[in-house]
Amino acid sequence: QVQLVESGGGLVQAGGSLNLSCAASGRIFSPNTVGWYRQAPGKQRELVAIFTTDSKLTYAESVKGRFTVSRDSAKNTMNLQMTSLKPEDTAVYLCNVLHKEPTGWKSYWGRGTQVTVAS
Repeated sequence: QVQLVESGGGLVQAGGSLNLSCAASGRIFSPNTVGWYRQAPGKQRELVAIFTTDSKLTYAESVKGRFTVSRDSAKNTMNLQMTSLKPEDTAVYLCNVLHKEPTGWKSYWGRGTQVTVAS
């Protein structure tokens, strides 16, 4: 079992910045993917950024150049630094771990943290 807890959300003015954190407890098996997603009201959950199984980092086009993800595997933490925020970035931000346990692939989600960008 993996537990994920996100933190750092809040209300910010357009053009501002926020730093989100995701802390994982429990063993994370390899291979795995670890990523940030977001879900706005009435919209489908979408990928923000993800470390793939070969540890490559991929960003959604909508956040490239504005968001930066870092990961500390030793501490099981992952951060999302968001700059130049726009009202359309308003969403619940969630972190996800997808890994291959001995019994098969399992996906885990945190509860998310709300980010609201005021215009």
